[in-house]
Parts: sequence; structure tokens; C-alpha cells
Amino acid sequence: MITVFGTGTGAPLSPHPALSSAGLVVGGRRHLDAAEALLAPGAERIVLGPLAPALDSVERYVKNENANENEDAKGQGVAVLASGDPGFFGIVRALAERFGPAALDVRPGVSSVATAFARAGLPWDDAAVVSAHGRDLRTALNVCRAYPKTAVLTGPGAGPAELGAELAHRGADRVLVVASRLGDPEHESLERVTPSEASARDWGDAVNVVLCLDEKRALAPVRTLAGPGRPPARWALDESEFAHRDSMITKFEVRALALARLGPRPGDLVWDIGAGSGSVAVECARFGAAAVAVEKTADGVARIRDNAAAHDVDVRVVHGAAPTVLSDLADPDAVFIGGGGRELTAIVTACARRTRRSVVVTVAAVDRVGAVRDALGAAGFVSDGVLLQSSRLAPLPGDVSRLAAANPVFLVWGVRPDTESATSVDFLERRSS
Repeated sequence: MITVFGTGTGAPLSPHPALSSAGLVVGGRRHLDAAEALLAPGAERIVLGPLAPALDSVERYVKNENANENEDAKGQGVAVLASGDPGFFGIVRALAERFGPAALDVRPGVSSVATAFARAGLPWDDAAVVSAHGRDLRTALNVCRAYPKTAVLTGPGAGPAELGAELAHRGADRVLVVASRLGDPEHESLERVTPSEASARDWGDAVNVVLCLDEKRALAPVRTLAGPGRPPARWALDESEFAHRDSMITKFEVRALALARLGPRPGDLVWDIGAGSGSVAVECARFGAAAVAVEKTADGVARIRDNAAAHDVDVRVVHGAAPTVLSDLADPDAVFIGGGGRELTAIVTACARRTRRSVVVTVAAVDRVGAVRDALGAAGFVSDGVLLQSSRLAPLPGDVSRLAAANPVFLVWGVRPDTESATSVDFLERRSS
């Protein structure tokens, strides 16, 4: 049996038979030092560094124990010491994959995320939790931009300074709560800073977790499902649910297919170019993606902000014309282009060069379809498209209906090869070491 003890952010480790009898004890240096008085004097100790060699040592020890014919020597199990709740972005995943869940006896402590929210006086059943430990910071950054309450597990090169710098640069209205040395009664600290203030500090290596908060929305209504919210019950919302000018809005039939090809999800960044009402950006944000709406008219910018507020999502609005204003934006996962005029080909080219996954374009004129596909192909995308023609039911006198035809529109999309089935970093992906 491998017994996994969580410690470090709650009560100190208590005496336990699995500790005092363990023949092999694995843990970080500080965990081993703290547990020294509870361990058998002859127990082998492994300081946890790279995970793979430690797991190999545990496997060899377990095999030797199972092969031992001396019954008196049997029963000396393995104890693993970890921080907080080792089943939450911790070592339990790796142990279960190697040895199977039945071989584990997990005794969790309080996770650093739970402790940080407790110290901040906030519930966290409605929080998004994302790990930046050993991972690209951009996923954590996009989650922070999309949700009002996010906990970020930090790592080297992905701490409060780096997160704050990116949030400040992208204009995100957030407060960071930096929790350090959690569980240490003498040195534990919780600091509230702006992203700019966080970026100017050297935080060292004692940070456990960073809470990223939109304080105006940090207390969500009571719900029955934990997490930052369910996926939207409806999408491709009716045009009447958005403020728009003179029917200048992506119609819901077109938007439905565009969303299917964009595939917005938590951790993604989506651009909505020529956003108009911002309907596509708002819908992507409702799916949990960070969304940027680019609009060249001042009244359009105000309209997008109003629509985002009406649907309780965070959409960053950039006032300016594409492709000029795109240079200062972070690279997207997907792009929707709903406007462009004579600059359409240049916009498609600029977006295709930078997007990771897909570009979706609406085109009214058949003459431009070929140029759009050529631009996508030149950037290495596999393109396709459809002509969408729809007719909606419209009332006639006598309680009957007719079909009212909508203007036809071409929807052209390009997908970067080998990315169509790729997924964003899973929130429950195991911590790499």
C-alpha cells in the first residue's frame, strides 16, 4: 500500500502507523524535515525532485516488498508526503496511473486553493482553477480574462509578476490576491495588488497560488454545480437579444455555424474582427473563451460594451481598423471576421498568420470567396465553405405564415492542419515536474 499524506497548508502532520512503519518515504525536502520525528529511523528517504525517477524508485521498492519471502519484513509500505490536497493538481494522478487507484490510501490536507480563498474570505465553489505550473501561461491568462474569479497555481516563469504584466498589458480590470507560504504561521502572507503592481515585484519562490478577481462580480449567485458556471443553455441567440444598428448583425443561422467552426472554450482567445454588435464575441465569451472585439466605429464600440454587460460577460473592445490594430493583440486560437471591405484579404492574411487553430469569414460577395480561400491556403490552412440561404417564417393575415428569405451569405473557414481535434489544456491535467 502507498499512503499519500497531504500536508503544508492545514494542520501539521500527525502520527500515523503508515508513517512510522513505512520502509520508503518520498517527499519534498521541507516535508521530510517536518515529518522526521514521525518516521522509522531506518526508513529510506527520497527527496522529491523530477517525478519520473521517484516513481521508478517506488516501483522497485514495491516489487521487492511483494517478492520478499520473509513475512516478518513484509508490511513496510511506502509513504508519500505532498502539499495540501495531493489529489488536486498533485501527485495522486501520477501514482494512480503508475500503480492503480486500489494501491493508494490518500489522506488529503487542505489545498492551497481552498486555503487562499479562506484567507481572502471568499467562497470558491464558483471559481475557475487553472495550473500554470510547467505550462504555457497563456491558458491561465485567458481563463483569468474570461472569468470573474480564478485561482492560478503558479510555477517558475509563471508567477504573479508574469501574470500581472500580461493582464496589465491587455487592459484587464482585475485584482490579484497573492498567497505565499500558506500554512506557515510565522511567514504566511496574503497581498492584494493590481496587475501593474504585481508585475513590478520579485515574488521569489514562496508563492502558492494567485487569485485573480473581478471584484464587482466575485460573488456569484448560489448554484448547485461547482465551477465557474455551466455552458450556455442556448447559443446562436436571436438578433433581438443584442443591440444593433439597421440589422447590421451576424444572423443567428450564420452565427450558429460560425460558432461550430470556431469552437470557443475555456482557455481560448478569440478575435471578433469588424465586430459591429459584438454578437460573436459575446457568444464566445459565454462559452468561457477570452474574447476581443475589434470595431472601427465609436458607436459600435459602445454598443459592444453594452451587449457584453447585458449578457454578463467580459469582452475586451479595441477601437480601430484591422489589420492595423491587430499587432498589439495576443495571438488568438480562433478568429471570426465579419467585416473588412476592401481590406478583407489583408485582414484574412494577417489573422491566418497568427491564429493557432481556425479562421472563419463571412462573405457577402461571391467574387471575394476565392481570394479568402487563397489567403487561407497561403497561410497553410485547409479551407472549406458553404453558401447559407435561409427563409424564416413570417406572419400573414388570416393566421397563416409565409417564408421570408434572408440575404444569402458565404461562410468560409480555414483550419490549421493537426489542430482540429486538439484541446485546450485540461484544468485537471496532472502537474508536470
